[in-house]
Amino acid sequence: MSYASHLQCRECRHEYELKPIAACEECWAPLEVIYDYGRLWSDLRRQEIATRPPNMWRYRELLPVIEEPSVGHQTGFTPLFPAPRLARALGAKEVYVKNDAVNHPTLSFKDRVVAVALSKAREFGFNTVACSSTGNLANAVAAQAAAGGFSAFIFIPADIEREKIIATEVFGAKLVRIDGNYDQVNRLCSEIAMKYPWGIVNVNLRSYYSEGSKTVGYEVAEQLGWRLPQNIVIPMAGGSLITKVHKAFEDLKKLGWVEPVSTRFFGAQATGCSPITTAAKKGDPEIIPQKPNTICRSLAIGNPADGPFAVKTILESGGAGEDASDDEILEGIRLLAETEGVFTETAGGVTVAVTRKLIRQGLLNPEESLVLVITGNGLKTLSAMTEPVQETTVIRPKVADFEEHYLAETAAPV
Repeated sequence: MSYASHLQCRECRHEYELKPIAACEECWAPLEVIYDYGRLWSDLRRQEIATRPPNMWRYRELLPVIEEPSVGHQTGFTPLFPAPRLARALGAKEVYVKNDAVNHPTLSFKDRVVAVALSKAREFGFNTVACSSTGNLANAVAAQAAAGGFSAFIFIPADIEREKIIATEVFGAKLVRIDGNYDQVNRLCSEIAMKYPWGIVNVNLRSYYSEGSKTVGYEVAEQLGWRLPQNIVIPMAGGSLITKVHKAFEDLKKLGWVEPVSTRFFGAQATGCSPITTAAKKGDPEIIPQKPNTICRSLAIGNPADGPFAVKTILESGGAGEDASDDEILEGIRLLAETEGVFTETAGGVTVAVTRKLIRQGLLNPEESLVLVITGNGLKTLSAMTEPVQETTVIRPKVADFEEHYLAETAAPV
């Protein structure tokens, strides 16, 4: 069962019933799911969580789904592991990687939010679902719509990575390619939501969809032995993920499941699309929209809906925002791969590159615990790795050839 009680506007605090509503009807600000923490505190114990299956629904009381979830039964509880080799490369002491690059079923954290959105779509009686996406959400909606028996329309900018287009089409969804950027695609989806009786995950289901991101925060705390990290670095597109991980940590404090550590939140963006980090650097939550120009298309949202709230989360926690150039993003991808054996997409390259910059700038204390959130798999953005694969010599199947071509140089004295 869910302990969700109502929706509340994040600006004017106007309250609404738990229905598929796109935004506040008074001021058009985003809506937030509110929970009955008093009942949660008395009914739910931390020890019970450990007895449940290792998926995101182990925290079901803290999510807004009332009935048995219709999708996502294998989603979540991705690895969180210590990363000592990466830590040494960054000059940090205690680094952990939260690896949603291996999330089920489409290898990104978006599988979490879609599991909640489509479960709510089923509860609301929608037979058709849709989304606007820069790629990862498209994959997740298409896959889970197929698994849940929904019809699906996926609206994307025409120039997103071919890998992500293929990984959407394969599930049989109707793919709608738009000659425009994400913000234009999203506006079209908002207009469609007013005309058709569909569940659009990041429009009229957005309040519920975004709650799925909280499970990243719950898992980080549980996997650290029910403690919170002192610092966490999170990539930002629309800005929702960083605010929801913060909400998750606050939930755990309210329930008394963790010590009330003050975690500093650091937001990471690409230099070619950095409206949130630009605002954070100025110390002002007002977002000035930007026109995206970056290889990191999964974060390329020039007018982020949750941008002001992401800035507040960063600044009020004592954290900071920083961005990374395209070259730095590629270096970040390679650094994570070469030190910890994790191949991340461009958003993960942003996270690693920004972390390195924050440490060098003295904004992130390398002596404190640090979690890096990796949100997607490198197989999704192979085209971003622009450097050609180094050609190697083809040899005969003979030991002598192997030694001549591959051992001679390494065996030679320096």
